[in-house]
Amino acid sequence: MARVSMERHSQRLVTAFIASGMLFMLLPGTFLGVWNLIGISQQRTLNSLSAAWLQAHGQAQIYGWVGSFILGIGFYSLTKMQSTLSFPVCAAWTSWTLWTLGIAMRWTGGVTGWQWRILLPLSGVLQLIACLLFYRSVRRHRPADPAHHPPRREAWMVIVIAATIAFLVAVTVNFFAMTHLALYGTSPALPHVFDQQLVVLAVWGVLVPTIWGFNARWLPVFAGFKKPDGIRLLVAYGLIVASVVAVFLQWLPIAAVLFLLAALLAIDALHVWQPAVQPAKLLHVHKTFPFFIRVAYVWLVVSCALDALAVRNDHAGGIWGASRHALTVGFIAGMVFAIGQRVLPAFCGMRILWSTRLMFWSLLLLHVGCALRVTLEPLAYESYWMFAWKLLPYSAFVELTAVVLFAINIIGTLLHPPAHLRP
Repeated sequence: MARVSMERHSQRLVTAFIASGMLFMLLPGTFLGVWNLIGISQQRTLNSLSAAWLQAHGQAQIYGWVGSFILGIGFYSLTKMQSTLSFPVCAAWTSWTLWTLGIAMRWTGGVTGWQWRILLPLSGVLQLIACLLFYRSVRRHRPADPAHHPPRREAWMVIVIAATIAFLVAVTVNFFAMTHLALYGTSPALPHVFDQQLVVLAVWGVLVPTIWGFNARWLPVFAGFKKPDGIRLLVAYGLIVASVVAVFLQWLPIAAVLFLLAALLAIDALHVWQPAVQPAKLLHVHKTFPFFIRVAYVWLVVSCALDALAVRNDHAGGIWGASRHALTVGFIAGMVFAIGQRVLPAFCGMRILWSTRLMFWSLLLLHVGCALRVTLEPLAYESYWMFAWKLLPYSAFVELTAVVLFAINIIGTLLHPPAHLRP
């Protein structure tokens, strides 16, 4: 009975994190991103839009959406550890409340400018406390058998743990940055270079290795890929760490080369582009699931290639922007849309995905919109083809449609009863 109760608590909590994450994904994340792109396209310059707005959009996407998913899945995973004796109900719900309030305050202060000197540091401390509660919950679990020695950690576990530590580092740096900005800044926007460094820390330091780690764990099971090479994957992660350090030292050419090498090595280690060694498990998901996993890794390489190209050839932010979009939308969002619709229904009470067709169309439109954006942004921003400015907003609307379809599918899944309760 204790195990059943613990499982129910964890399912309710991960559902709350997913629901709030999708809210941030839809409203302050995607809708604000569409609004931003329309404003940029009308003025035909990136400088026409408030930096605070752009940063609020990025915060909502990285921390509000994906960050909420990471915390929710992290708390849920506590019930799957054989050494866990109880689920930290109070700490978990307190963490969800503080995290959600913190993200909302950060977005409100950045977009409206209302009381931003109070809201920004307060948002930072709430997010930090939420993360510390999660870490405390993880560290407090004890072996059921004190004489039992856990097996040696696999490579995927090492990478996920390291990425989780990086998550705490990123949230801590964000707190100090928000506090410094509130005390000495003149607007609710961080300096451009430092903001980009924080984005690299959050995306490359946390999200990308987290995805690699869980891909190493799940893709051999779900997609039938060959078992990953743990040594090469760890080396790829080491290259990421070196790349992030190089970015903070402003050694951008070195960082660009290291990012590309890390991506190629990880793809080789995960055997993503090699033939599957066993049939994929496609029950209750669309049959194109393995294909879209591979497409996401195409975007990872495209992002790194554009990053290297931007070091010497970017003059107006177009190539940098295309690189970042290929990474955050093509790879990260593409992976969340594919893997998320595969595992989230099970996490939220052993449910079945509402519609495999919606899964397909959300993934297809996401990648089509990303292709339009990554192609058109350098052409427009760098003044290679001025007509591209008129086409750019269409990429945003295609991606918005994809996000809405993804949200509808997950919401429809949550509204239906679990599989074992259906007639």
